[in-house]
Amino acid sequence: MATSSSGASSGSSTLRSSSSSEDFQPILDERKRKRMLSNRESARRSRMRKQKHLDDLMAQVSDLTNHKNQILTSINVTTQLYSNVEAENLVLRAQMTELSNRLQSLNEIIHFINSSNGVLQNDTNLDQPDYCHPHHQLNDDSLMNPWNFSTTNQPFMPCADMMMY
Repeated sequence: MATSSSGASSGSSTLRSSSSSEDFQPILDERKRKRMLSNRESARRSRMRKQKHLDDLMAQVSDLTNHKNQILTSINVTTQLYSNVEAENLVLRAQMTELSNRLQSLNEIIHFINSSNGVLQNDTNLDQPDYCHPHHQLNDDSLMNPWNFSTTNQPFMPCADMMMY
């Protein structure tokens, strides 16, 4: 502070500073009030941003939940289709095994017929009574004629073992 020669002048400077602080008080109060209003507005905007962000996150949760449910439904449908195809595949494998066995049996019968025809043709000259009997005599057409009851016709019967794959 500046030093003055008289004591009265220092008292007047103190008086001036108190009067000047009284002059600034309304200005300071006004600044304080504006700052409070600004802070309130800033807090309100912050709360609005937070609420909007929360609303956006809730919408995103809802969208993701819906998407998850669609994926789960798709997985369930695909699993059901897979189970159906797998069951059909098992049936087809069993049918393939049965048909393969039938084909093998038919091929064995054809082989037997072909080999029997050759043996019987060579042995027809034998003078045995069974071959001479008209009902027991075998010729080339006897095994191939479906109306000939002297040959045994056996149906193919699937067994439980054929159903395994």
